Amino acid sequence: MERGFRDRDFIQTIEGFLFCVIGSIHPPDRVISYIKYVPAEDGLWGRGDLRFRRIMRHYTMLELIDTLKFLEQHPEYLYYSHVMGVNMSAVPIEKISFHFKPEEKMRKLNEAGGDGLDPLERKALDLALRISDESGVPLENFGVTGSILLGIHQPFSDIDLTVYGKENSRKVRNTLQQIHSTRKIDIQRFSGVRAEEWCLNKSRLYPLTYEEAKMLLERKWNIGLFQGTVFSLHPAKFEWEVGEKYGDRVFEAKGMVKITATVIDDSESDFMPSKYLVEDVKVLEGPRVNDIREVASYEGLYAGISNRGERIVAYGKLERVFDNRRGEEYHRVLVGSQEARGGDYVKPLL
Repeated sequence: MERGFRDRDFIQTIEGFLFCVIGSIHPPDRVISYIKYVPAEDGLWGRGDLRFRRIMRHYTMLELIDTLKFLEQHPEYLYYSHVMGVNMSAVPIEKISFHFKPEEKMRKLNEAGGDGLDPLERKALDLALRISDESGVPLENFGVTGSILLGIHQPFSDIDLTVYGKENSRKVRNTLQQIHSTRKIDIQRFSGVRAEEWCLNKSRLYPLTYEEAKMLLERKWNIGLFQGTVFSLHPAKFEWEVGEKYGDRVFEAKGMVKITATVIDDSESDFMPSKYLVEDVKVLEGPRVNDIREVASYEGLYAGISNRGERIVAYGKLERVFDNRRGEEYHRVLVGSQEARGGDYVKPLL
């Protein structure tokens, strides 16, 4: 199957705008993505003679809404999705000048070896090789995204990796959880002041208390420190694993809702969007529907934070789902909607 546009790819437009791809399901003529960097003479990030400034500093819905306001000056990148029922940013195929693929960048770093790599590139490669070796997942299934992929990184930049495939992602998750539990020196969880700063930051940006943020951090297997540098790792599916095309399901907003529910399937919770299949749903606030099957989140913070059998509380946009593949309807709760303006969440109930 032809390689498509995957979550955490980047695309460059003819104006030089750099967009980060969201998810793996896109309209036939566009790529759903958010603008992250724009050319700027005084920009902090650079590639060759080009300098860029970062439009989106925090991965929050309020900042994403701000990027839509910026794109009002470039309306060709705004798109009303009849499938999602919202305005969003999506790059027309004909506006793409380059498609950055994380696995191709990883291959180039590996081919270069120690020659020609700067310290951060070397460290990104070493981390991927380390995880590949310990998990048994071949390096060809890893990628490097973010500023390193674009070649505009700075010494203070983070390392953002990708891993492709459901089974590969499971192996990598188990490996990193094991590494974290053994408290090895070079790959570490956030701790001390850094953990405190992370929790304070999340409690400021999201509807979380400090203690709730601390609980989420304990469950975040895919972030940490490698030889003192912050890293993150993001699973993405191969094309043949997606199992859904744009328009297969259509979503209709039905207001805001707060529920508690039991997770019966967390196998999709590490991907974008993260999905938790649920049962024993109790509606606490909002429309009293009795067929909520799923909690989905476009807020990466809530990916992989609850396991099968656990009870969760979720606040988000209630959507009626029309599944055109199966000819059925049901409801889901969506976290990470424009309507919620950052006030939505998923939290384990312990």
